[in-house]
Formats: sequence, structure tokens, C-alpha cells
Amino acid sequence: MSDPARFDLDPKLAAKLKFNDAGLIPVIVQAEGTKEVLMMAWMDDHALAHSLATRKGTYFSRSRNEYWIKGMTSGHVQEVVSIAADCDGDTLLMVVRQTGAACHTGTRTCFDDRKLPCAQ
Repeated sequence: MSDPARFDLDPKLAAKLKFNDAGLIPVIVQAEGTKEVLMMAWMDDHALAHSLATRKGTYFSRSRNEYWIKGMTSGHVQEVVSIAADCDGDTLLMVVRQTGAACHTGTRTCFDDRKLPCAQ
């Protein structure tokens, strides 16, 4: 998808956030209820404004250089419950009601089977 319906981020809200040099901010996506971490993605001010206005998880793909609304092609949609900024305003935490898989590989989360060994 090239550009979802245009929404603008409230300037007062934007002033509280720290976007990186590319104009992006990381967002950790968490499942409502279970609190499991589903995925990590990137948003710019437009994707954040769209997510807030429509309650649909909307992101900016760095590799494809375009917007994507989670579930538009897969049906695995994210209904946004809440979005919070961390204490520094440089990372977002988005709580969602996830339908189906969150990961593009088809797994429930992007962190299902990639555990790294930790020293004992």
C-alpha cells in the first residue's frame, strides 16, 4: 500500500516524541490481555496519526519505503487499544487486539522461535 488515508499528527503530541534522523520511531506491539510482545516495527508521524485515528496498526516499511496496515492482505489485523510513549519519548508501546498471526512468517509473534542462548 503506498499511502493510507491522510491524517496529521497533533503538533503538541509530535513535540513530545523523538523521531530518529529518518523521521521514524520504533513501536513495540503487545497483545492485550496476555501482554506478550508480538512484533517491533517503525512508524513515522503519519503512520502514528493513522493508527490513532483509525485504530488500525499502521507502519512504515523501511525496506519497501511504503506504509502498510497490518492485515490488509493477510487478514491478520491489529485493532489498536492504546499507544504510550516511553519516558524519553523515543519508543512507543502499542497494545492491540491481534487477529491471527502477528509475524509475517505466520507465527503468533515475531519472537516465537528465535531464543538466544544465555549464559547460565
